[in-house]
Amino acid sequence: MPSPALFQPLKLGELTLPNRIVVAPMCQYSADGEGSATDWHMIHLGNLALSGAGLLILEASAVTADGRISPDDLGLYSDANQAALVPVLATIRRWSPMPVGVQLAHAGRKASCAAPWAGGKQIAPDAAGGWQTVAPSALAFQPDTEQPPLALDAAGLARIRDGFVAAAKRAVALGFDLIELHGAHGYLLHEFLSPLSNVREDEYGGSPENRLRFPLEVFDAVRAVVPAGVPVGVRVSATDWADGGWDIDGTVAFAQALEACGCAYIHVSSAGLTPEQKIAVGPNYQVPFARAVRTAVGIPVIAVGLITEYEQAEAIVSTGDADAVALARAMLFDPRWPWHAAAHLGAQVHAPNQYLRSQPRRFKDLFG
Repeated sequence: MPSPALFQPLKLGELTLPNRIVVAPMCQYSADGEGSATDWHMIHLGNLALSGAGLLILEASAVTADGRISPDDLGLYSDANQAALVPVLATIRRWSPMPVGVQLAHAGRKASCAAPWAGGKQIAPDAAGGWQTVAPSALAFQPDTEQPPLALDAAGLARIRDGFVAAAKRAVALGFDLIELHGAHGYLLHEFLSPLSNVREDEYGGSPENRLRFPLEVFDAVRAVVPAGVPVGVRVSATDWADGGWDIDGTVAFAQALEACGCAYIHVSSAGLTPEQKIAVGPNYQVPFARAVRTAVGIPVIAVGLITEYEQAEAIVSTGDADAVALARAMLFDPRWPWHAAAHLGAQVHAPNQYLRSQPRRFKDLFG
């Protein structure tokens, strides 16, 4: 019997994943206050690296200090940030063959916020731990309660573009297998794409082509400094779920432009740009967006969004809705989700030698 589609290998550029299950980036708000990883990252990522998934992507890692969502966010903008990840990655690689990627990000106008369990509200620039945010235009995410961001000028755009390049070089030096640019969830690159957050009147605003310009410039700059064997992909929000906002047609055009620039894959999410969003949430609610992108491009597409069941994930891949699925909350709830999916579907996953004796008798062929 052939292996289920979910457990077939997948190529992202030159990188081959052993299966189609991706551990999505998940912010942990547990860095040291200066963007550097802590013991939490060793425990958290080490646990997920033993899950049997095909790929683990680190949480959104800011490319500049002012690009962090919160003061507790991970960064990859300093020597200290880079050094702190060395033992984390060394430990993962000692015990797991799983490919490991990193998501590079700038939070734009949604930066300088408290951690979710501390309320999540914006920290004012003159308050402890806060800073002045930047964005395409001087429009606050929460206009009634937040300090507006500064609209980026030419020097600011160059600084952030250079930040992405420098962070990508650090990621390559650390030996990450894959780099993902965060162009979703209302953060900076997404802010340039959406007419709700980008009202510029220069070459970076106005027409759809102009609003694509800065995200594509960032991608080109990163791709130029990353070795050919390391895939660079992009996470996108397919729609703002708001009238007059970014939509699936724009996303398809963006994906096609990225493909022409050498993008290895598109990771399709949605929302996050405006508090006015009205989302029809339910199982597979974002999968149609992934299918729309997949039919328009020739590169792999990853689907996300309330994917929790084994047959559900298998159906998404086997029917061609997407080439892979990415799990976030489901993986936190069940860090052995890929094991259980393999057992249910009759496939195999990798497990460390120390765990081989955990294999239930009725799943004697689970660990390959």
